[in-house]
Amino acid sequence: MRRVSITVNGVEHEAMVEPRQLLVYFLREQLGLTGTNVGCDTTTCGACTILVNGKSAKSCTMLAIQCDGAEITTIEALAQDGAMHPLQKAFHETHALQCGYCTPGMIMAGLDLINSNGELSEDDIRTGLEGNLCRCTGYHNIVKAIQQASGEMRSPART
Repeated sequence: MRRVSITVNGVEHEAMVEPRQLLVYFLREQLGLTGTNVGCDTTTCGACTILVNGKSAKSCTMLAIQCDGAEITTIEALAQDGAMHPLQKAFHETHALQCGYCTPGMIMAGLDLINSNGELSEDDIRTGLEGNLCRCTGYHNIVKAIQQASGEMRSPART
């Protein structure tokens, strides 16, 4: 066992972890943050996408010990005081989900795209989401949702 200190959604956690424990299972089993899904365990589907130090990463192939000292953001951190985050709201408004299994990973990947880039074209979004799979929606509404949220998040009126 190894002691790690990981800040998750703004809260510092000191924990003992097995050196081989995957980050996704640390989040789900030790911290009870089940919004991060496990789909493939091979980084193929993107359902486990989170932010590590502000950048999207697939938690199914990262070891928890690799994140010692890191800041992790999961889907649970986005909604504040009962209000949906602009990306969550846009996914809802544009019907960008059906079964919802891929949605947390899509939203976290979308958040990284928005935070890391200027104005996003449809091609930018499609390229940025290449590591996230959805078998239900065909991606059109997912792209629309990220474009909509990007515009709202970059609006000077947003506080």
